[in-house]
Amino acid sequence: MSVNLESENSGSKQETREFQAEVKQLLDIVINSLYTDREIFLRELISNAADALEKFRYENIINKDVSDPDLPLHISIELDEKEKLLIISDTGIGMTGDELIENLGTIAHSGSKAFIKSMADNDKKDLNLIGQFGVGFYAAFMVARKVTVLTKSYQPEAQAYEWSSEGMGSYAVKTAGGITRGTRIILELKEDALDFIKPETVKRIIKQYSSFVAFPIFIGEEKVNTVEAIWTKNKNEIKDDEYNEFYKFIGNAYDEPFYRLHFNADAPLTINAILFVPKNNLEQVGFGNLEPGVNLYCRKVLIQQHSEGILPEWLRFVKGVVDSEEIPLNISRETMQDSALMAKLRKVLTGRFLKFLAEQAKSDPEKYSEFYKEFSRFLKEGATSDIVHRKDIVKLLRFESSKTEDGKYTSFEDYLSRMKEEQKYIYYINGPSREFIEAGPYLEMFKAKDIEVIYTHEAVDDFIMTHVGEFEGKKLISADQSELELPETEAELETGEDALDSDTIKALSEWLKQALGDKVSEVRESKRLVDSPAVLLNMDEFMTSSMQRVMQAVHKDYMHMGKKALEINPGHELIKRLSALREKDEEFARLAAEQIYDNALVSSGLFVDPRLMVSRMYRILERALQQ
Repeated sequence: MSVNLESENSGSKQETREFQAEVKQLLDIVINSLYTDREIFLRELISNAADALEKFRYENIINKDVSDPDLPLHISIELDEKEKLLIISDTGIGMTGDELIENLGTIAHSGSKAFIKSMADNDKKDLNLIGQFGVGFYAAFMVARKVTVLTKSYQPEAQAYEWSSEGMGSYAVKTAGGITRGTRIILELKEDALDFIKPETVKRIIKQYSSFVAFPIFIGEEKVNTVEAIWTKNKNEIKDDEYNEFYKFIGNAYDEPFYRLHFNADAPLTINAILFVPKNNLEQVGFGNLEPGVNLYCRKVLIQQHSEGILPEWLRFVKGVVDSEEIPLNISRETMQDSALMAKLRKVLTGRFLKFLAEQAKSDPEKYSEFYKEFSRFLKEGATSDIVHRKDIVKLLRFESSKTEDGKYTSFEDYLSRMKEEQKYIYYINGPSREFIEAGPYLEMFKAKDIEVIYTHEAVDDFIMTHVGEFEGKKLISADQSELELPETEAELETGEDALDSDTIKALSEWLKQALGDKVSEVRESKRLVDSPAVLLNMDEFMTSSMQRVMQAVHKDYMHMGKKALEINPGHELIKRLSALREKDEEFARLAAEQIYDNALVSSGLFVDPRLMVSRMYRILERALQQ
């Protein structure tokens, strides 16, 4: 509804009007509720000023007939400590009398009314939502006892106006003179808000929330927003030095990034993003869990710093910015409420970043290996927790294997390319080091049959293998499992002519089971040993030796070994002599059997009681020296 202030306020006569009922409710909430983060008022006013400048720039392109065409487009902030004033001015589109009343005296949109109602009904008065529904201007009343607005429209011959209010239910409007195009907002600060007159406070707020506003922001003669929002520029126009400086600014870093990804997307969402991978993993050196490193912007205005929802938790090491115009203005700048929108944004960003890592791994494997050594724990975390992207994450995992050199990595895809035609499974074995694994008994048959085995060195790796389950249809099997289906090859075991026959082995196995009792679930002839006398195998595929090592590391008295089978090598001299010894000296044979069992435990990397083992070894040595 037009109010024709020009005729009503001729001669600069002041008119007092009542706020719309919804505005009264909002002001009551803002003024009378406790608020712990009042500094967002400045972000809101700067955002409004930037919008006004952008609108003028558009009008100036399509309509050359504008007032004060030579005024530079900028935002200026004046701080008057003596008078307790904070003044923010822009040279934007300005407002007519009608627009002034419509924009500052009423809330016309039904969504805004719903917002006010939800605020009024909320006992906690969550004013973090002040940025919603275009009501950001009223945040000024959180810090100001009185707000005065001087404005002049861009339209030629437009009249200037002054709007003022103490936020108590009414506002005054009158014509004004001597004003150029744009808007000037004067805040007379409350006594408890005088910190906002300090230049250092205002600069900090601007750098935190409004660093990338497209127009210069001045405090006096100093330009405060000196860093450019380079994510909006064409990649071909940006130099490496600019990327590096930008990374140092947003990542609070001193060095250059290891990787960077700058991408733009139009579908399914409009996204401009720059993501960086640091050179070092700070969690690895004891800094505790990192907070999310990506900031969310909408049209260069900060929506969420260290956004928790924009990337999954396992990508918390990534730093950067994401700007999406798809985020509607009615989404809180403090608390993202549109979970469906955020889920879509997160899926697009995560998928694109994983594609980028896959490209890097293919184009420069050596550099990717450096990245993997530093950040593998995050990818492993994602492989176990992120069902949506697990398939792509698993392709990025790297391990040593029996076919790689020491310290060199291979992937599951590379493993598949080398698999024997008749091989059904992907085999892996866990151990604290390559030397430990290759010195143990579990690889003997795999070496004899020339079958590749992946080496995993961290306890979490077994959990990942169990969680992942398979790759490209090939099941992942631990080499220390009791039931292994190895492909038939020409290199079968030769036990030798003097190996124990099947009846003798059966009898010895039964005796060993009786001698060892509950320590083993089963004793049997081995089809996999070449050089070792015995080996302990896990009968529970989910309780591997590495998982048991973790349990023992956490609980020193943890001795539960799970179900284990002891396999013995019928061609090994020690087993043959044990078979003969039990007929002659069963007591001594029992000592030897217990030592063989403990030796097998040690080969598995599992803890044994050293006192009992040393005591037994002395008795065995004593008997041996009597011979």
